[in-house]
Amino acid sequence: MQIAALLFIGFSLGAAMLLIVGNLLQRQELLRGTAQWAGFLLIAGLAGIQTLHLGWILSRFDYLHSVLYLLLLYSIAPSFYFYSRQLLLTQVHCRWHDGLHVLPLVLCFSLPYHLALPGAFLIGSGYLLWLAKTVYALREQRRRFHLELLALGTLFAIALAVLVLGFIWPLLNETDFIGAYSILIGMAFFAVALTLLRFPSIAADVSEAVQATYAESTLKNVDKSAVLAKLDLLMTQDKLYALETLNLALLAEQLEVSQHQLSELINTEFQQGFSRYIREQRIAAAKQLLLAEPNASVLSIGLTVGFSTQSNFYAAFRDIVGVAPGQYRKTHAA
Repeated sequence: MQIAALLFIGFSLGAAMLLIVGNLLQRQELLRGTAQWAGFLLIAGLAGIQTLHLGWILSRFDYLHSVLYLLLLYSIAPSFYFYSRQLLLTQVHCRWHDGLHVLPLVLCFSLPYHLALPGAFLIGSGYLLWLAKTVYALREQRRRFHLELLALGTLFAIALAVLVLGFIWPLLNETDFIGAYSILIGMAFFAVALTLLRFPSIAADVSEAVQATYAESTLKNVDKSAVLAKLDLLMTQDKLYALETLNLALLAEQLEVSQHQLSELINTEFQQGFSRYIREQRIAAAKQLLLAEPNASVLSIGLTVGFSTQSNFYAAFRDIVGVAPGQYRKTHAA
């Protein structure tokens, strides 16, 4: 088990560095302020735990019985909460009682180690119940997600396995506990990395699903048929999807409706969010160009239909079509 644990620890530390660097290089439109800092603390906390596990397994240092290890354990659940609530809830504001989430850290100093360790996992179970309840509230939007639900379910299963491990800790020897915990953290990093590669816009899609779930109707005085007809013209004739800077505000201005009205219209009529809708328009155009222009490079086609980078084009094409653009061209070539 130790060899597997070392491999997963190495992957975790590398993935943590890439996730932090990736977040710094990309615009964080959905996650700002507290949520963004919580995301960094979550990644850093898990990487810190893995580093302490590495030192213990290699017999270089032992901080597993220290306050530092407990502080890292107790920081994971609150960090995850502040990070995820920005995506899963609407009208999120910092309130005075948010400070109560820090109170469990006092247990690191007030409880003996044999009680403080399972206490961290006990508190984590409360946050996991909150997550399950919050995600269940989005059940009406499940038709908008396909493999994304499987990816999120995998993360939820890993988190549940971590909690079970924490509760059965007294029944295990320390070597097995550290090995199993390191492997589970590594699996979580792997699942996150795979999910982001497969669904790079998952954060935007989830946020739009949340807005669709909790928003009140804004279409009472809107001629939906007329707006939908104009939207179809903008996509099919004007090819507005090819504009790289196209966003919800710009399209709403062209349709002479508010952003909220356009967002709700796309959600109700197409059962998807704005980001997904535009990606599908671009991919539909790309599929035609791949076959109509066999000598054009895949990259040039991706840029032509509105994608800013080759990686974004490939990821979206795989997400919607199921294969890479080049493979699609070979399979459907005359």
